[in-house]
Amino acid sequence: MVYQVGLKTIIFLGPPGAGKGTQSQLLKERDNFVQISTGDLLREAVKSQTSLGIKAKQFMDEGKLVPDDLIIDLISEKLEEFKDKNIIFDGFPRTVPQAEALKTLLDKKDRKIDAVILFEIDDEEVVKRLSGRRICPNCGAVYHIIFNPPKNDNLCDKCGTPLIQRDDDKEEVIRKRLSVYHSQTAPLIDYYKDILLKIDATKPPEEVYKTIKSVL
Repeated sequence: MVYQVGLKTIIFLGPPGAGKGTQSQLLKERDNFVQISTGDLLREAVKSQTSLGIKAKQFMDEGKLVPDDLIIDLISEKLEEFKDKNIIFDGFPRTVPQAEALKTLLDKKDRKIDAVILFEIDDEEVVKRLSGRRICPNCGAVYHIIFNPPKNDNLCDKCGTPLIQRDDDKEEVIRKRLSVYHSQTAPLIDYYKDILLKIDATKPPEEVYKTIKSVL
């Protein structure tokens, strides 16, 4: 197998609230990366009513998980679109069978996974980060009751609208998400142990970025 030279393919593993989105944005802005998120892929395909999107919507409407082979087909389309780009996989793979399917797909595209970045952060820190988040339902501004509070109690600084807490930012929901994450991710950590880089996700974003850059 002759892999493409120069192009990077990395996987971000980590719980919600660990800063994966922040680092993805920095790599997109500074290093010609694109982000492949299965959630975004599914929403885009459904909205565009592609043949794969129509199939996926049937499962989603019934409250079922979209099958792995359908997700892989969606990713295959994106890999063709992004064949000249550095790629971050965020939120995929979630299981060892998905990781094996992804490897097979990347082999066909003459790409390989260069690094798997594990964002390490304590569960209680994640709960503090996410449960303190407040959103303006009118203009979309984001606040945090500890790190970035609004000037006026629970009112948006920009438009004065009362702030809300999203359902998935409530503590009981966050803890359930963390439980699912830990059960899914533990086998992946072992699967990718030869190319796994653990980083301290509590460090400032610029420091985390420099750590990621040092291995790419």
